[in-house]
Amino acid sequence: MITEAFTSIKRLSCNIQKPPEAAVAITVFIRYQLDPFKRAMFEEYARRWLTLIPKCGGDLQGYWMPHEGTNNIAFALVSFENLAGYETYRARLRADKDSMANFAFAEENKFILAEERAFLRKVTL
Repeated sequence: MITEAFTSIKRLSCNIQKPPEAAVAITVFIRYQLDPFKRAMFEEYARRWLTLIPKCGGDLQGYWMPHEGTNNIAFALVSFENLAGYETYRARLRADKDSMANFAFAEENKFILAEERAFLRKVTL
């Protein structure tokens, strides 16, 4: 009986056609070093970006807060079609009053101690 189940499983194909993905060429990986005593302020800052980033043209993959282990590191991922799209997005952020207010909130409260950005591309076949 187990042999029959295994034989039928072997006949299943893994060659499933996936729908074409959106043309995303780069993802910006942002690593934040936080003041661990001001994590709630960073979370408020991150929540604001959940609407502001898409409004300004970024494809926000999300923000991630510390849960277990290291308590002062957070991450964000934002995707763009290309570097020109990223530059356009940055210009839109600087022109948007709500985005600038969020940057000011972070600067005034100093909950972000350091920020690193890496520009990544997805590995594809």
